[in-house]
Amino acid sequence: MKLLSSPTSPYVRKVRIVMIEKKLDYQSENAKVWEPDTRIQEHNPLGKVPCLVTDDGSALFDSRVIVEYLDTLSPVSSLIPKSGRERAAVKCWEALADGTLDAAVTIVKELLRPVTQQSPEWIERQYGKIDAALSAMETGLGDQSFCMGISYTLADISVGCVLGYLDLRFAHIDWRSTHPNLARLDKKLTARQSFIDTAPPAA
Repeated sequence: MKLLSSPTSPYVRKVRIVMIEKKLDYQSENAKVWEPDTRIQEHNPLGKVPCLVTDDGSALFDSRVIVEYLDTLSPVSSLIPKSGRERAAVKCWEALADGTLDAAVTIVKELLRPVTQQSPEWIERQYGKIDAALSAMETGLGDQSFCMGISYTLADISVGCVLGYLDLRFAHIDWRSTHPNLARLDKKLTARQSFIDTAPPAA
């Protein structure tokens, strides 16, 4: 398998962490999606990463689709419950985390525009989403060891990727002081080898 990626994408990082936790072999290739000679659209017509090219040459895209597929490939470290309420809860955590990342990435992209073309109201709206999501995660985690209680799942990986991206791109947000439960989880996650091996390069 080949993972078309970007070194700072939090969505790519989620997929890479899952692959490491599942002990799956793969090659990683920087798709350089913003370069004029990128070939990402040969595999993903949307031109986005992550994109997983399987051994038969077919492509899967969107991190949520990819990680669900990967979890079926190996019995090692099952990360998504097979069915029922617990499965829905894990996927809901993932949706919340990905939505938070969507808001954060939107801010990053908006700030790349010329100042005269930026929308302060739009940026503030995205910050509001991030604040609300962090509060929901903090409350949902509570005093549990992991998002789903005692079991480490895709929910924790998804939340961990959010927190890592905030540290990378939004160092001015002091989320640890206002969200101690998330800070405790983050300390536990960043000690895992999968998180260490996928830490993004400094911005």
